[in-house]
Amino acid sequence: MTRMSPILALAALLALALPGGALGGALGGEFSFSFDWSDLAPCTSGYPNRVKNPVFMLKHVPPGTKFIRFRLRDLDVPGYNHGGGLVPYRGGARIEPGAFTYNSPCPPNGSHRYRWTATALKSRTGGVLATASAERDYP
Repeated sequence: MTRMSPILALAALLALALPGGALGGALGGEFSFSFDWSDLAPCTSGYPNRVKNPVFMLKHVPPGTKFIRFRLRDLDVPGYNHGGGLVPYRGGARIEPGAFTYNSPCPPNGSHRYRWTATALKSRTGGVLATASAERDYP
């Protein structure tokens, strides 16, 4: 009988416990993204503008991803639909402005907290591979 070294056994356990299971999570990392609102025109009237999506910087997009669905939510007014878009994914680490339009953040009374959610999909109609989110205050 062959004995497994304690270090190898620990590495195997960690690989199974990390997000993505087996070696996927250990080697690839967890799906995540960030976004940049620096080009967004200021809006504090409470009447959002229809604008192009911000730049999204992607990390560890799951293999097999064909589309990414983005949605924006105002955490201070969760009932307001800011919209989002479904973007074909052909690889790469950036989604450029103009991939879709949405209703901009535009809080009437000070700063609000916003959350973008990105869902990696196998097809246009579904097959969720992973979900990630990123939050920021505006303005």
